[in-house]
Amino acid sequence: MSTPRVYVIHENPEWFPPLAAAFEAESVPVGEILLTADSGTEGTNGNDQPSTGSIDLAADPAPGIYWSRMSASAHTRGHEHAKEYTRAVLGWLERAGRTVVNGSHVLELEVSKVAQHGLLRNAGFDVPRTTAVFGKGDLVSAAERFTAEAPGQPFITKHNQGGKGLGVRKFDTVEELAAYVDSPEFEEPVDGITLLQDYLLATEPFVTRIEFVGGRFVYAVRVDTSAGSFELCPADACEVPTPGQQGTAAPGQQGTAAPGQQNADADPFSIREDVTARHPLVQRLEAFLADNRIGVAGIEFMETTDGRHVVYDINTNTNYNPAVEATSPVSGPRSIAQYLGGLLAAEQALLTA
Repeated sequence: MSTPRVYVIHENPEWFPPLAAAFEAESVPVGEILLTADSGTEGTNGNDQPSTGSIDLAADPAPGIYWSRMSASAHTRGHEHAKEYTRAVLGWLERAGRTVVNGSHVLELEVSKVAQHGLLRNAGFDVPRTTAVFGKGDLVSAAERFTAEAPGQPFITKHNQGGKGLGVRKFDTVEELAAYVDSPEFEEPVDGITLLQDYLLATEPFVTRIEFVGGRFVYAVRVDTSAGSFELCPADACEVPTPGQQGTAAPGQQGTAAPGQQNADADPFSIREDVTARHPLVQRLEAFLADNRIGVAGIEFMETTDGRHVVYDINTNTNYNPAVEATSPVSGPRSIAQYLGGLLAAEQALLTA
C-alpha cells in the first residue's frame, strides 16, 4: 500500500516545477499522474510502481487526494488522447469514491467553451454574444447571420476547445473571414467547433484574470493586451506569439496602444490591487464555483466601454506568472499546496479516527 499523498493529473511537465516546489515548501507529499501517449499512470494502481499506461478497473486507486489539471490545449503538444485518458482515470477514481478536485464535470468545462458559456449565462453573468459553428462549411454563412444582428461591427473567431489563443482572430467583415477560411492559414478546431463572438472594446487595453483556490479568491491579475496578442497564458513555459500578427487582436485592445507598441521590457501581467475578495463580481464568482464544485480556476473578464463586466473564460488548469508571484503577498502555487494538503490531512484524520 502506498503512502497517501496528493496526486496531480496532468500532461505538461513544463508547467509542473512551480507546483512541485510549492508542495515541497508546504511539506505535502505529492505524486504526478502524467497522462501522455508515452507515459504510465504512476501511483494509481495501489502501489508506488509505475504502470504501463493502464489501470486495473477492478483495483482500488491509491489512497490520497487527486487533483486534475488536464489542459484543453494538450493536443497542441502532441498529446491528442490525453483528455480521453483523463476521462477514463477520473471516472475510475470517482467510482472508487476517491476525493477528486476538479473532477469529470470540470474536465468537460475545461475542454468546451460552449459549456462554459452556457454555465455562466445560466448563472446570470454577462457573457459575449456567441454562435457555435459545427464544421467549416457553414462558417461563412453563420457569420453572415451573426453580423446581421450588429451591422458594421467587428467579430472574432476562436476554437471551442483549447487555450493559448487557439483559432482567435479578429475580422472586420465577413469577406475577410471568407478569405481566411479558404486560405492555407485556416486553423481547423480539434473538435470541429468554431465560435463566433462579438469583438468587445475595453475601457483600457487590458483584461482581468481572477485566481481562485478552494473556490476562494487568491488575487486578481491585470493582463496588458496592448501588444495585440491573444496568448494570455501566464506561465513562463508558454510560448507567446509575436505581437501584432496580421489578423489578430487581443480582447480589449483599443486604438490608444497600437499592436506591437507595448514596452518590450514590461511584463504584461501584474497584480490588480483594486479587485479584492470584497469585489461584487468576485463574490458572485465564488458562489458560482461553489455551486458547480470547481476547486481551482482562473476566470477572465473585461470591463467594456459601454459599462459591462463581461466574463468570457474559465481556465481550470491555471498557471501562475512569476512576476505576479514575486509581488503578491499570497502565492498561487502555495495556496494550492495548502488547500490540497489540508484535504489530505482531513481525509487521513477520518481514516485514523
